[in-house]
Amino acid sequence: MLSVPPLSLYIHIPWCVQKCPYCDFNSHTLKGEIPQQEYIQHVLNDLQQDAQLIGNRTVKTIFIGGGTPSLLSAESMQVLMDGVRNIITLDPQAEVTMEANPGTVEAERFYAYQQAGINRISIGVQSFGSDKLITLGRIHGPEEAKKAARLAAELGLRSFNLDLMHGLPAQTFSEGLSDLRQAIELSPPHISWYQLTIEPNTQFGSRPPVLPDDDALWEIYTEGHQMLTAAGYQQYETSAYAKPGFQCQHNINYWRFGDYLGVGCGAHGKISFADGRILRTVKVKHPRGYMEGRYLDQSHQVSDEDRPFEYFMNRFRLLEAMERSDFTRFTGLSEARIRSQLDQAIKQGYITETATQWQITQHGKLFLNSLLELFLN
Repeated sequence: MLSVPPLSLYIHIPWCVQKCPYCDFNSHTLKGEIPQQEYIQHVLNDLQQDAQLIGNRTVKTIFIGGGTPSLLSAESMQVLMDGVRNIITLDPQAEVTMEANPGTVEAERFYAYQQAGINRISIGVQSFGSDKLITLGRIHGPEEAKKAARLAAELGLRSFNLDLMHGLPAQTFSEGLSDLRQAIELSPPHISWYQLTIEPNTQFGSRPPVLPDDDALWEIYTEGHQMLTAAGYQQYETSAYAKPGFQCQHNINYWRFGDYLGVGCGAHGKISFADGRILRTVKVKHPRGYMEGRYLDQSHQVSDEDRPFEYFMNRFRLLEAMERSDFTRFTGLSEARIRSQLDQAIKQGYITETATQWQITQHGKLFLNSLLELFLN
């Protein structure tokens, strides 16, 4: 038997103005106008089908990602959110996040998004250096990013996030910290600060730029971490910092091995059932195929053998202590199944254990891949 965890909803909007050279997300460069109404109707049809999997469960958070969701008109966002509320039961206190590109932000439209039910905006700043933004293929400049952040603050949203990268091509120590300092000055409740990684099947993957070496990356990270902490931000996840009470609830649900419906092109989902099954789904990636009404690309049941790795791959992203009992509650497996792996993790200093909790150590954070390998099937 499984305890059914909290439920979220992810909605994917696949288009963007220009594909960034580092991006390996399922995004497609805009050619002409977005077929907004047609796509939204397909997303709602997709959700209607998936709603059969969740019965009367309540959705606690929504995240609209991309691509660039802020390319949608205010009218389209209203139709989408109205449709979602008609199909599923949405918690009245739900956190509803939308990703936005500073280059597509307009005051009037932001206000209308808020009226449609968006109460948290995640702004893809990445850097405040004009040269770095050009290298990253971004369509906005530093001032547009600052304007978008100020606008989000003025709207009185529940929260907003600034996405920022470090370890950029040819980035110096002072440039890395300058980006962070400028972000902190805008006083967002949440900052996602992550290191650029070169992914296969991207422009950077085929023509890798010169990145700072490991020593420079470590210096930027350690000094930046101290700067964020001094400014009142608490690190709660590998790449996420928030002022107290402003952690991203949607992402926390992912990392706590919560459930989520995934609708839209290429979206992933995970649904647990009281009878012990855990189902993972992946939707058709390309808009053309998706808008022919073929939504589900693949689905599979998560085997007992794969559950420990999947659980800890998510759970160890969070820096908080975890209840030992949650492992059995959300995987349906006894702790005895992983006792030897846990003993190894403790012996190697990756985690600590009390009568009720496990906690990842600083050493475990630095060697996360080695820790997770212990739980591989």
